[in-house]
Amino acid sequence: MDIITRFAPSPTGDLHLGHALAAKVARDLASTSLHGKFLLRYEDIDLLRIRSESYLQIEEDLKWLGILWDEVPLRQSYRLEAYARAFQKLRELEMVYPCFCTRKEIQGEISRIQGAPQDECFSVYPGICRGKDREESFDRINRGESHSWRLDSHKAAKLHGNLFFTDLRFGIIEVDPSKNGDVILARKDLSTSYHLAVVVDDDFQGVTHVTRGEDLLDATHTHRQLQSLLKLREPIYHHHRLICDSEGKRLAKRNFAHSIRQYRTNGLTAGEVIGMLEEI
Repeated sequence: MDIITRFAPSPTGDLHLGHALAAKVARDLASTSLHGKFLLRYEDIDLLRIRSESYLQIEEDLKWLGILWDEVPLRQSYRLEAYARAFQKLRELEMVYPCFCTRKEIQGEISRIQGAPQDECFSVYPGICRGKDREESFDRINRGESHSWRLDSHKAAKLHGNLFFTDLRFGIIEVDPSKNGDVILARKDLSTSYHLAVVVDDDFQGVTHVTRGEDLLDATHTHRQLQSLLKLREPIYHHHRLICDSEGKRLAKRNFAHSIRQYRTNGLTAGEVIGMLEEI
């Protein structure tokens, strides 16, 4: 099998060491196949956060590192119609429902259920709007009320049955719908989400191996559900280690000290930066 991988940064700032590692892992895996491909994709559906200069900066940094991609980079912002078609299919399958909850309401419900402090960050949506009267919900939508659309993960599980995915690092993993709960797939002001766009694009580009940080391992449970519901191809996964700062936190774009641009400015060579990745 010819291996096709992708590196999919958001053009919202500078690449840092963590991005460089992700790109290198994807490029290296593709290079193990005679006709392998390493693709560059921009996750730029949230137009309010996009910095137009970041597209060029990302490509300059990758070229400087010697990490070259095949084909013209894909921009998710050009593919909104494809995501809309996928979302419509999920609606026809009755696998999504409208949610009108605010963050405060969700946190309050989780605190009530779990006895957690009110200021504790929530992670899994507790299904407040799941099962609400459909006619009432659509009346609220027609009145222009702010809402999002969530995947009914439990209903989906009943349809697709047991699912698994293969990870080159962690082995075969059974899908657990409760890992992420009913994630948001679209909003009133944004017609898609990361979860929906990524599975549609991986299938569209023929990606055979999805490489990304281990912080996204749980997200794969949702992605396998969506792939099954939408009849999309199932890739093999590799969730690689993360690069953390001195406090043990995952690197973020705001941490300019670890940006590839800063290393270049400081006079490091591309070989020295690649060497840092190999030593971690």
